[in-house]
Amino acid sequence: MRYYPVNLDIQGRPCLVVGGGRVGARKVDTLLKCGAIVTVVSPEAASNLAQLAEEGRIFLERREYRSSDVKGQFLVIGATDDEHLNRQIHADAERLNLLCNIADRPEICNFILPAIVRRGDFMMAISTAGKSPAFAKHMRRRLESQFGPEYGKLLDLMGAIRRKLLAEAHEPEAHKPLFERLIAGDLLELVKTGEKDRIDRLLEEVLGPGYRYDQLMTADRQPGE
Repeated sequence: MRYYPVNLDIQGRPCLVVGGGRVGARKVDTLLKCGAIVTVVSPEAASNLAQLAEEGRIFLERREYRSSDVKGQFLVIGATDDEHLNRQIHADAERLNLLCNIADRPEICNFILPAIVRRGDFMMAISTAGKSPAFAKHMRRRLESQFGPEYGKLLDLMGAIRRKLLAEAHEPEAHKPLFERLIAGDLLELVKTGEKDRIDRLLEEVLGPGYRYDQLMTADRQPGE
């Protein structure tokens, strides 16, 4: 197996995207969703990138790439149609031992990006090790039709339950059978159909009094949501 599967925390980390076209814009969108501090270097930029720069959500340098641009970055993405430039970006990043991905060029990447199905914090990644991105996208579309928003809601609920159990001094090793009972009780389907009364009954049966769906989901929201 060539690639080591990993979920990377880039929250608050500087990331560079070279290229301001459609592919670059797509890479920027994903980086922002993961909380990265994004700089884009490109003489020309898609309108949505210009808008993001105006809003202060990214740094946009409208100029040609320089080798010094990679300094201080945590992660570098090359998204240009210039083969020579892409290889230069890769070489510059390699010299500094940086994470580097060149779009559609797995042979000059030290990591590749899988196709992703995301439902809130629930995420599935599909990879073909760079052999067939088209097949990875095909599988992503199939999975998107099978896994709806209820998976993200279930995960939020499970997280809220776990935090409440920990706050009540429950031992973490005792949680597993409780969560297994909830899942076996068809909790996912109840969340999907929005049957809150039945959810509350199942929660009380497994966890005891004080566990109610609406209260747990409200407590799980971040301030300002």
